[in-house]
Amino acid sequence: MENFALAQATGTTRPTFWKIGLLGEAVFYYLAAVAVLIFAYGVYDRFSRYTRGDEDWFDRLNDLPGRISRAAKVVVSNEKQFNRDLYGGLMHSFIMWGFLTLLIGTTILMIDMDLWTKGLGRESFFRDAFYLSYSLVMDAMGLLFVVGVGMAIYRRYWVRNHRLWGRHTSLEDDLFIWTLFLLGVGGYVTEGVRILGTDFPTFESVSFVGWFVADVLRLAGVSQGAAVAWYPVVWWAHAIPALVFVAAIPYAKPFHMLSSFANVVTHDEKAGKRLPGVPSDAGPEEIGATDIDSFSWRQLLDQDACTKCGRCSAVCPAKASDRPLDPRNVILDLKQYREDLDAGRTDEKPIIADGGDSVIDSRTMESCMACMACMDACPVDIEHLTSFTDMNRRLTESGQMDANVQDAMMNVFQNGNTFGDPGRKRPEWTDELDFEIPDARDEDVEFLWYVGDYPSYDERNRRVARSLATILHETDVSYGILYEDEQNDGNDVRRVGEEGLYEMLVEDNVAAFEECEFDKIVCTDPHSYNTFKNEYPELAEEFDAPVYHYTQVVEELFRAGRLGLSGTELDYTVTYHDPCHLGRYNDEYEAPREIVRATGCTLDEMPRNRANSFCCGGGGGGLWMDFDENPKPSEERLREALEDTDAASAVEKFVVACPMCMTMYEDGRKTGDYEDDIEIVDVAELVVEALGVDERVKVSA
Repeated sequence: MENFALAQATGTTRPTFWKIGLLGEAVFYYLAAVAVLIFAYGVYDRFSRYTRGDEDWFDRLNDLPGRISRAAKVVVSNEKQFNRDLYGGLMHSFIMWGFLTLLIGTTILMIDMDLWTKGLGRESFFRDAFYLSYSLVMDAMGLLFVVGVGMAIYRRYWVRNHRLWGRHTSLEDDLFIWTLFLLGVGGYVTEGVRILGTDFPTFESVSFVGWFVADVLRLAGVSQGAAVAWYPVVWWAHAIPALVFVAAIPYAKPFHMLSSFANVVTHDEKAGKRLPGVPSDAGPEEIGATDIDSFSWRQLLDQDACTKCGRCSAVCPAKASDRPLDPRNVILDLKQYREDLDAGRTDEKPIIADGGDSVIDSRTMESCMACMACMDACPVDIEHLTSFTDMNRRLTESGQMDANVQDAMMNVFQNGNTFGDPGRKRPEWTDELDFEIPDARDEDVEFLWYVGDYPSYDERNRRVARSLATILHETDVSYGILYEDEQNDGNDVRRVGEEGLYEMLVEDNVAAFEECEFDKIVCTDPHSYNTFKNEYPELAEEFDAPVYHYTQVVEELFRAGRLGLSGTELDYTVTYHDPCHLGRYNDEYEAPREIVRATGCTLDEMPRNRANSFCCGGGGGGLWMDFDENPKPSEERLREALEDTDAASAVEKFVVACPMCMTMYEDGRKTGDYEDDIEIVDVAELVVEALGVDERVKVSA
């Protein structure tokens, strides 16, 4: 307070161009104008480049004020940076808040000098209490900035965090981080030399970091006269790199400060959950990623928004299983190719192909499990899955689809299911029940139960279907199924690139639904749940029925007192695996857990749970492909359940709520030699056991 009072009495301020002179000031303004023009042209050139990309399928500029407000909240709070990485969140917050404060402070100084004082002829407001407040805030936030950059340097070069290094790590990354550090430290050195040169004015002690630097310089033997003499050199040594940095922003890694914000603003809240369609007039040679400009403008922006942080790579189950996929590399490979092509450094080549000279190899995209872990982890809302699907569509249209997947697609086309069995066999799973499943084609029901391929044809998953049927029967729910009129839902058909077949399935399934009278749809499979809920309405406007996963319905039955689990004690120690399409895709984490707890089981969580769940490996066509993996994603997940949980006693049952997960984990249990260690059960099977009505299912384990 003493400094502030003194400032009011003495007219405290400081000359911005102290010891620089009129000529130096003129040179600075000239260089600043050049830097700003280079910056402005670079930003214009970058964003105008996106117009050469295809139009985006979704309206990404609707409710623009709301989008900007949401993006500002995400950026200012750094909420996505803190996700799974407290150190990284703090580091980025310090850098960003410090940088923004320094930017705002510089802007205020410019307004005072160039507009308020010189332009309007008004008395400078950069004085007295305002000046001291300004100095205090700038010193404090600048220090935060330097600390944040120091944390980044420590993590990058001392700890050598594995996800920060990769194929696209380059000298540019080093220049970026060290330039930030030198700019931050250089500002304090300049301030310290000025304070020493002006003989430590008492009021300048509010600039506590600069004052400390001045003290250090004095102790090091720098005299006041030397400080005065060297100040212009130090000032220019700080000013010129700062202007070069401003000019370079659009042409190098710092551009992510703009592109990532634009990416968050234009983010589709349902990205991945729903995929872009194919224009109805597109010919075979126009479908999918045919060339770099066949990607939409938003997908090109995705490439520029990537900061190389490696968060997507760190959570990718394909990469963890040594499949040839690193989501970061795919995005950056596309960006590098686009920039090389624009600069004439490379010839045009296919975006994706089976071997040969292409930007992306087909096995890379075939490795993707469509689990959306990369998108969930990305702090700048890159929508990997839309670009990946476009490349898979290109493989499909060019006849380069994986042979096993191609067989599965042919089965769907010919028989409506991936097994290739006749449609008349679809309801055979009901034969071993001692009650009749209502036919939704013949009677009005509350719930139209979409059973799905695996619960209908796969023997292990048929037991799950019978368990769920028993639950619905025991609770007197009004429900029915489509029997042989049910067909594959198309969720994974679409994600492997077979858009035409997907559209046919939508048309056929919606037509079958319209023949029935029902209020809601309930799905056994989260994959079905996702595509009915998020994608069918995009192609069939008449499809507007509420869609539920069966665990949501069972939880509601329990809460309504209709399930009869009160006082049930199964006394198992179990863990629950979040299916990607139920959890990460659709944010349903609690309903299955509520049911598991209601059975009396002790639920112990794996380290990777909820949004951070580790994929079973079956999504995106992975269920039908052969990969040489060690370990398989399913084996790694079972190891986690057995070794990394905090259960007081060993986990006895591995609980799933997805037919694909059931299939993958039963396979992983055998190949990983876990058959004697843990049992795979579905939530529905656990409930049936808790109800004590196993005999109604009439099937042995």
